Amino acid sequence: MVEARKDAPRRYILNGAGQRVLIGLTSSETIEFERLDNPRVSSESASSLQEERHEERRPGQNESDRRWSELYMKHERAWSAWMAESRARLQPLHVLS
Repeated sequence: MVEARKDAPRRYILNGAGQRVLIGLTSSETIEFERLDNPRVSSESASSLQEERHEERRPGQNESDRRWSELYMKHERAWSAWMAESRARLQPLHVLS
């Protein structure tokens, strides 16, 4: 799922300052994630980017890809915890008397 950027779920909340952020990320991390997720690359810079990728130690993954994965996984872990907490709050309490 980490590789499928177009399928990555977006789960936003408002932080304490009223800014829309991805759960688990700061406002600056959310901005960085969105920039990495949807780069606006001109065709000229796209060809130079492809050349840079061929020079990388690990084919197909450059520093931007690694950072995107880090931010996505941080968000995903926070989302999973948030969902587990939400489900726990929805469970009816069984009182034994």
